[in-house]
Amino acid sequence: MKRYAHITSCGMAVPERVFTNQDLEKMVDTTDEWIISRTGIHERHIASPQETTASLATAAALNALDPTPLDPDDVQLIIVASATPEHIFPATACIVQDNIGAVNAGAFDLSAACTGFIFAVNMAAQAIRSGSIDNAIVIGSETLSKIVNWEDRNTCVLFGDGAGAFVLQASEIPGGVLSCVMRSDGSGGDLLSVPAGGSQMPTTMETVAHNLHTIQMNGREVFRFATREMAAATREAVAIAQLQLDDINLIVPHQANRRIIETAARSLRVPMDRIIMNIDRYGNTSTASIPIAVCEAMDEGRIQSEDNLVLVGFGAGLTWGAMVIRCVETEVYVAPTRRARRRFLFVLARLRSFVRRVLRKLEGLIWSTSSKK
Repeated sequence: MKRYAHITSCGMAVPERVFTNQDLEKMVDTTDEWIISRTGIHERHIASPQETTASLATAAALNALDPTPLDPDDVQLIIVASATPEHIFPATACIVQDNIGAVNAGAFDLSAACTGFIFAVNMAAQAIRSGSIDNAIVIGSETLSKIVNWEDRNTCVLFGDGAGAFVLQASEIPGGVLSCVMRSDGSGGDLLSVPAGGSQMPTTMETVAHNLHTIQMNGREVFRFATREMAAATREAVAIAQLQLDDINLIVPHQANRRIIETAARSLRVPMDRIIMNIDRYGNTSTASIPIAVCEAMDEGRIQSEDNLVLVGFGAGLTWGAMVIRCVETEVYVAPTRRARRRFLFVLARLRSFVRRVLRKLEGLIWSTSSKK
């Protein structure tokens, strides 16, 4: 029997703090009118010192799991796509796995900048269709405010923080992820990058002093690349799914810039009422932007059963991609007692993690003592 990978639930999480254009006016030489006219952004959410990529990803994952019948130990795979991971290693996905108590899940991070969420959903869908797993959580999570140069008015106005997650499950019902296009061009890697902090340019006093650990962008070239490739990838993914653009109910683009989205829509000859756009309230949240937009569209009733969606994005790398999804409604009743049990399991997961850390330290002390004898 043929297997399909369905997106059965989504969840999102954003920091409470809202940072407006008026707030930015006090920091850099810019105006609310300038930012809106060039980007479409009015405000963005900014993480507090206590909020991290992993904490936002955990919250989004829990929100996505809540309406499903899955318990944490049912989850078999967790992928976190992020341009701002918690650490170089371990993977942010492993921290999420520990936080939610997904004791049977493999976990890894995927780095493809803003396109990463599309790539990650495709990886999970392929694993489900192959039969190797039955379900997965895919998360896009970012704290871009932590790598923004707040003195650079060309970039600091663009970015925000947040996380979005999809739960994918196997089904014999046709639908779900129908096609995906994944592309890259490393020759344009210098157009959008964080130069320092890797093996080529390790952290030094000089790299910190010159803000080389913050986002550097050639805005003009990125704009040209994005408007061209978003439209092309959309057409290709729709064709692979054996559909026409007229069959697509909604397009959910990466929320990078309103002008980029509008230009791509004109190229596709798709009216703006078929485009999901919430950049005005969140800014560019990189890998989180597409799942956040999908979550909001579902809450607003804009996505219905049997709708065909295109998710399309671009980012540093350069990377770009598009995915066609057919939404199939799955009526699932989750009893209040089961949700209460699940909340207990989440609390238990934190306790389990603490106990394991203590035991690991005790084992280390015992081994160290015995090896000296």
